[in-house]
Amino acid sequence: MMKRKRFTWKTTFLDCIKQLAIHSYILCTLLMATTFYKTTSAQVHTFTEEQMNAFTELNPYGRFPGGRPMIPDEILDTVRELEIQVIEAIGTLRSHNYNYQYEAGWKTLIPGKKLIGRAFTVQFMPPRPDVEAGIQSIAARNNSTSVNKSNTIDMLQKNDLVVVDLYGKIEGGHPYVGDKLAYYIWKTTGTGLIVDGGIYYIENMARSGMQAFYRETQMIGNTGRAIVSGVNIPIQIGDAVIMPGDLVIGDEDGILAIPPNLVSEVIATVIRNRRRDVWIKKAFDLGKYTSGEIYSRPRDPLLLQQFNDYLDTGDPKFLPE
Repeated sequence: MMKRKRFTWKTTFLDCIKQLAIHSYILCTLLMATTFYKTTSAQVHTFTEEQMNAFTELNPYGRFPGGRPMIPDEILDTVRELEIQVIEAIGTLRSHNYNYQYEAGWKTLIPGKKLIGRAFTVQFMPPRPDVEAGIQSIAARNNSTSVNKSNTIDMLQKNDLVVVDLYGKIEGGHPYVGDKLAYYIWKTTGTGLIVDGGIYYIENMARSGMQAFYRETQMIGNTGRAIVSGVNIPIQIGDAVIMPGDLVIGDEDGILAIPPNLVSEVIATVIRNRRRDVWIKKAFDLGKYTSGEIYSRPRDPLLLQQFNDYLDTGDPKFLPE
């Protein structure tokens, strides 16, 4: 695996995003994805391209066929390099009244390992005969077949993070993947998966190095049925409302869905807040100041100027001495 360039605090936010020009490989990705997008026409519910654009009109980046926002790989790499935590990012969202983006209470395959990717949402519902008949009827009129979970897996692209609304079902539910399909997801996306429901063969999954957030382990003998009712639509996972194309971060605190239009602000805010913490702790190390003189910003005008200069630049010459 190629080693990424190490991020340093001297790197400014502008340095992080300078390389966000659209590369030629994106065209290849779009052409490949077009085939997969056509298969969603037999779903109970999926956005048209016009609807997707309307619901995500603030998206500042490119789009996949069908309109799903495509946060650039370079931005995702920056988020990974920074190892941004859920707790660091949630304040920016709440300052913009995005108050339902977070959900806790998960089990994970690999404790402590982060999960970062752009959301590919899949919604299931319990089977109901008339609904299933309607899905099949629509599929027949479109000369296609109804979409199942394997189809949704085949739609995934590099850096996608599949987020599955399995309505929390465990006993008698329909686990989204076992170890073989999970391995396919891992090799295709390089990320992992989030399942509001059960999965199985978790020990085998964990050996691959893939991370997964899930509710419970499901035994094969207790599986039931569920039908795919939507692909790349808004879904609700606990308290979190997740849109296709969101930046999703998973860590020890839970999962957080960040709208594409707030990703750059989250990155900039995290960098600035981390610099603030470094400066304040350095001042405390000197043993010259009380907490009241420094926290949360220095009272002394000269120190305050140094403090603000360090927040803006990250240059060590502005650290207190």
